[in-house]
Amino acid sequence: MKVTSIQPTPNPNAFKFLVDRPLVQGHTLAYAKPEQARNDVLAQGMFAIPGVETLFFCENFVTVSMTAQADWRAVCEQMTRLLESHIVADEAAAAPAAEDDDPLARLPQGGDPEMLAKINTLLDDRVRPALAGDGGGLQVMGLEGKTLFIRYQGACGSCPSSTSGTLMAIQRLLQSEVDEELVVTMS
Repeated sequence: MKVTSIQPTPNPNAFKFLVDRPLVQGHTLAYAKPEQARNDVLAQGMFAIPGVETLFFCENFVTVSMTAQADWRAVCEQMTRLLESHIVADEAAAAPAAEDDDPLARLPQGGDPEMLAKINTLLDDRVRPALAGDGGGLQVMGLEGKTLFIRYQGACGSCPSSTSGTLMAIQRLLQSEVDEELVVTMS
């Protein structure tokens, strides 16, 4: 595997590492703490690097959020070495298995299933690609009445702009396209 680019993100504490092979296929993975990655050898190695706080895997990149005290250069060097030494037997081996590959099974529980499907389709088409471009993602946690609960992933998880401007933009989009009374809040 080769790291093709290391990109800064709008989050000053996160970098996006683009690679030339798939890391996951058809889904994303987010690890907020090392214990969540106990079945993922690559993620375990990443968490062993001092200063690494969270990981967000998308198809051909991983976003690494670091502590404010991290030695950025050392983390980038070690992360690049680790990624480039990671041996991938084939593309299937490159992608840690999702708990369930059925996208409908990953929909949040509760709320109007038809509205949740419409929301997720809109987020997939218009919001998630933009967030991924900045090294982040978005997970819908649930819908209670007219309140949608979301969780940011990757660079968006601790980025100051995601908790204000981006959140309001998502709410305005969903209000105009799904339901004008919809409120979006972070879970």
